[in-house]
Amino acid sequence: MAELSERQKQIIEAAIELISEKSIQGLTIKNLAKKIELTEGAIYRHFDSKVDILLTILFSFQDEAKKMLNDFCVADISALQLIENLFQHHFEYFAKKPAVASVIFSESIFQNDNRLVVEVLKILDLHEQALACIIKKGKQTNEIKSTIAEKELVRIIIGSIRYTVTKWRLSGYDFDLRKEGKLMLESIKELLKP
Repeated sequence: MAELSERQKQIIEAAIELISEKSIQGLTIKNLAKKIELTEGAIYRHFDSKVDILLTILFSFQDEAKKMLNDFCVADISALQLIENLFQHHFEYFAKKPAVASVIFSESIFQNDNRLVVEVLKILDLHEQALACIIKKGKQTNEIKSTIAEKELVRIIIGSIRYTVTKWRLSGYDFDLRKEGKLMLESIKELLKP
């Protein structure tokens, strides 16, 4: 992804906040311009459309996922520690930026534009690759049980993260996401052990 200007970063942050506050229907160029006190024309000088703004948000998530994939797959630590690091990373990230959870876990944002669907699938694939790499490593070192397919373990782990973050978001952030994530992690680690 090309480097964003400061104004583009401001627009992206405001777009994420609007989605969190008002759902995807609230993300309009008019609302965005009002939120950051610009004219609609000024927004269009930086992005051609609302879809381009959403694509830029997704590209930034992809960049984050690629970095995670690279860092986690080459790390010289145990598979269970890598899974713990993955959980901590996600829950820490969402706890610091709760509005991002509204974007990442809102399928309705993406279902009407195939370009958005393709980019969301790329993010999912990157997360699946990172986890599959970790699980494969764990199976080879006998840290993770080999009786369950990697694909299924990936789904269990990603589903656990998604469920916990979604419940936290929908409950109005009324519990400590990091603490709940740690409890979930301990259960998953027990399930994974041979």
